[in-house]
Amino acid sequence: MNAPQRHQTHAVKIRHLTIGGGAPIMVQSMTNTDTADISKTFEQIKQLYEAGSELVRITVNNEAAAKAVPVIREKLDAANIPVPLAGCFHYNGHTLLNENLGLCEALDKYRINPGNVGFGAKRDRNFEIMIEKAIAYKKAVRIGVNWGSLDQDLATRLMDENAALPVPKTADEVTREALVQSALISAQKAEAIGLSPHQIILSAKVSRVPDLIAVYRELAKRSNYALHLGLTEAGMGSKGIVATALAEGILLFEGIGDTIRASLTPEPNGDRTLEVKVCREILQALGLRSFTPEVSACPGCGRTTSTVFQELAQKIQHYLDTSMPVWKERFPGVETLKVAVMGCIVNGPGESKHADIGISLPGTGEQPVAPVFTDGVKTHTLRGPHIAEEFQELVRTYIEKRFGVGQKAA
Repeated sequence: MNAPQRHQTHAVKIRHLTIGGGAPIMVQSMTNTDTADISKTFEQIKQLYEAGSELVRITVNNEAAAKAVPVIREKLDAANIPVPLAGCFHYNGHTLLNENLGLCEALDKYRINPGNVGFGAKRDRNFEIMIEKAIAYKKAVRIGVNWGSLDQDLATRLMDENAALPVPKTADEVTREALVQSALISAQKAEAIGLSPHQIILSAKVSRVPDLIAVYRELAKRSNYALHLGLTEAGMGSKGIVATALAEGILLFEGIGDTIRASLTPEPNGDRTLEVKVCREILQALGLRSFTPEVSACPGCGRTTSTVFQELAQKIQHYLDTSMPVWKERFPGVETLKVAVMGCIVNGPGESKHADIGISLPGTGEQPVAPVFTDGVKTHTLRGPHIAEEFQELVRTYIEKRFGVGQKAA
């Protein structure tokens, strides 16, 4: 599958990363710890980074959190964890940045919600203060509008204008337009203050899939700012994963989006890194990036009453995943490897031929033989009780031969 034509956006430099400008689409995540708890926040950032998050957002909501951020940054640097940090501000960001210069420096990106920077005459000045800090410290800014905290003055004006039309639009259509205008107007104000378009990332967060797609299509049509995709309050479990994959996947396939997050609600005491895994899988499924070798396996049916193929697929995927921290340095390109573990003769040989290396295990009632295909050619036939171990050894040998130069896989 050919990668979609990317929407051209301004490149935004954040530490060692580039967001937009045709750079690889970045994976973001967010902590859910109290930022003032330095130890817990550091540990969760570390977990998210090790899971593959390339930028981590943290809440900066009070003085204690603001003072904790520089300490967290120091601990990350000491641990050789170079992940950039984005500070999420609401209501009092102007005050926290103005009174904590160490915070201004420690953060790599400021997240500003135009609907939550103040009210009345103070709103513009509060926004200016945050933008001025970003300019002074050469930091990126994500202007993130959210339909849960939309600029009410703008929304009211657009609703009034719409009501006067001969054929008014629906309330949802007007709300989507308000989101788009809020993001673009705020970006233009930031530029007028002196912020470069190469420091601006836009996002417009909604919680319904069709709304997200419609809003980002408009943002892409009307601007060249880097875009952050995220379905806000996506939900828990399969609901949140499916909604996120649909919304972000459709936009990414259209070439829209420069950085993504999966805003999943974790189970109580659940694994926060799930949101990182989902983002990586979305990008890999679309062929936009490769992070780890993939194992294809059939879903099983009445022909495959044995669980051998499921166990082998699980074992091989685990072996590949756990080996990647070492392999990505020793075997450049191994993340593009495709492995097939099929359960019967119906589609097994054909699917195995399409993989780099694949095996078709015997289904119920079939001869106890397992043909192995390498680069589309049948190279081995495995028999007996040790098929799983023998196939894993063949995978290891294939990796060494194709991706290694005098290297051996562990």
